[in-house]
Amino acid sequence: MAPEVGSKSGAIDWRISDSPVPYETAVADMERRVAAIRDGQAPELVWLLEHPPLYTAGTSARAEDLLDPASLPVYRSGRGGQYTYHGPGQRIAYVMLDLDRFGHDVRCHVWRLEEWVIAALARFNVKGERRDGRIGVWIATPGGGENKIAAIGVRVRRWVSYHGVALNVDPDLDHFRGIVPCGIAPEATGYGVTSLARLGITASMAEVDIALRATFDDAFAAAAACRA
Repeated sequence: MAPEVGSKSGAIDWRISDSPVPYETAVADMERRVAAIRDGQAPELVWLLEHPPLYTAGTSARAEDLLDPASLPVYRSGRGGQYTYHGPGQRIAYVMLDLDRFGHDVRCHVWRLEEWVIAALARFNVKGERRDGRIGVWIATPGGGENKIAAIGVRVRRWVSYHGVALNVDPDLDHFRGIVPCGIAPEATGYGVTSLARLGITASMAEVDIALRATFDDAFAAAAACRA
């Protein structure tokens, strides 16, 4: 496992891994932490990391949406959603929270994750938006199109959440060509993927982490509205 630094704020731990973490290692670590949170043996956790280049298939993934199965490793995932790409330059935020504190509302949890990303993007003067029927965070393009900048997929076990957010900072966007990202075919819909770098924002991963940390508490505050 990659070396990491951790910090604690209130009841939630924060962990940052400084080199790519293998997907199976990350999932195993999340599973252990979720069990410990549920048993009252560990605090909740937000884990910021990157993965080596790979594809993951969520519980709704369709075989025909894996366009180039030989190009990268493919991992079955227990999270919701379809196929997505993970790799260097993409900030993964695995969010392990006890949803007993948030009304046992998974849709609201997804809304809060979107709200968090939207607020973090605003720190870079980027307007992230929701779209009805399409989970994640989207960027409107000057020509009237829309590109996805952050994917969201969650799993809940005994009312503890895990998995979370994949925010494109500066990944190799060509890797998305090997899948139909989140089941949305660019050729049929006009929807694509983008990144902060593609938008001309030269933010470092450390700067993105600062923005995520600074906006988390408001998005997940007990008083925050949820319009899921």
